[in-house]
Amino acid sequence: MNYSEWDEYVERNLEGVDLSPEDALRLFELPLPVVGRIADEIRKERCGELVTFVGDRNISYTNYCVSRCKFCAFYAKSREESYVLSKEEILKKVEDTARVGGTQVLIQGGFNPEISLEWLEDMFSAVKRSFPGVQIHSLSPSEIYFIAKNEGLSIREALERLREAGLDSLPGGGAEILSDRVRRIVSPNKVSADGWIEVMETAHTIGMKTTATMMFGHIERDEEIVEHLFRIRDLQNKTKGFTAFIPWTFQPKNTELYETIKEPVSSTRYLQVLAISRIVLHPIKNVQASWLTQDFDVDKLALFFGANDFGGTILEENIVTAAGKEYEPAGVEDIVKAVKSVGRPVAQRNTLYEVIRTF
Repeated sequence: MNYSEWDEYVERNLEGVDLSPEDALRLFELPLPVVGRIADEIRKERCGELVTFVGDRNISYTNYCVSRCKFCAFYAKSREESYVLSKEEILKKVEDTARVGGTQVLIQGGFNPEISLEWLEDMFSAVKRSFPGVQIHSLSPSEIYFIAKNEGLSIREALERLREAGLDSLPGGGAEILSDRVRRIVSPNKVSADGWIEVMETAHTIGMKTTATMMFGHIERDEEIVEHLFRIRDLQNKTKGFTAFIPWTFQPKNTELYETIKEPVSSTRYLQVLAISRIVLHPIKNVQASWLTQDFDVDKLALFFGANDFGGTILEENIVTAAGKEYEPAGVEDIVKAVKSVGRPVAQRNTLYEVIRTF
């Protein structure tokens, strides 16, 4: 690739020009340093040098899920192994988060038909009453779709009731790969790609911000990664409702897919897909690295492959760790030290990417 071709990818992103499928797929053929250089140049122009992170906790309020996705090792295999956290237990976890400066809780639980919308409303309301400064960034689009269907409501009705109860924004979970071929194999009981997009578009329509994710490194093809990115890009062009994009890698151990997929994809593949995500997703400003599925050293490299956000402190996490990934919470000082070690300024943010404090 000569300089003019490299420069063209940068300019098209900064000018808001959509890539064609052929242009996007060509990025997979480029040497890793080249695709990283393109993404890093875009990151510099769009975001500057500041690296952000959020103080957060992931709370799995139940492990009973009838979806039984093949990539998941968290759901209870029997009713005897299942649990539902009490409202008091959830409030204690939120309290612990707020006490150490956390501002965000991600409360998710899959598809539990015994959890009513009223139960969720009561729980969210209790969190907001007790901790008004904590943002409830919770329930994936797949969960919203399931809840609405289970209650006989429209997606909009379910979202409006949950928002009234205290739900601030939606995380991008349940996206996996937005290709129905992939979804029929790894999550056949989950909402379709179109259904996931429908929930997100509805949330944006009523003024609720969301993030978008992509779990890759299982059975997807490059073309399906591009399909996923284009679906996210096209909805963002339409609604401007996504605050960030987070690509992360599948962890196969302890899952049904382990028989055919023994190891997570390499760090170089992760950095490649991260960089391509930055290049393709011109309407989305923030791209988040994933130290949870990689490690701090790879996350530091990710800051030079298109990422401008280091993720969260993640004071608690159950889904990825159930799949066999070793995990320890990250302290604020750990993230600050890591970012400063590569010569970049760092700040703590909230869910909406508003800076709370700098270091």
